[in-house]
Amino acid sequence: MPSYRVRMVVGALRLGTDPAQVLPTATEAAREHTAVEAGQVDILRGEPVLTVRYEAADDLAAAGVGRAVVERVDAMAVVETSRVMRRFGNRWYPMR
Repeated sequence: MPSYRVRMVVGALRLGTDPAQVLPTATEAAREHTAVEAGQVDILRGEPVLTVRYEAADDLAAAGVGRAVVERVDAMAVVETSRVMRRFGNRWYPMR
């Protein structure tokens, strides 16, 4: 099954949000739809970037999982940008 990831640049937290719960909530949102491979938070150019990697049968299903994750995270923090990508070999390519 192909591997996909959704990456989000996360801004300000919404009122009452525990920062430690954002990543677990994001991975749980994906897990409700498919198998989750990994989740992590990185700091890139001074901004937090949340990544959830998961499996999906095809690009359409992967896009739906990505939307579900972004919607769940956006309820907790401002999602400034997001992108779903598909893995081919050792590289990640944006879906269109």
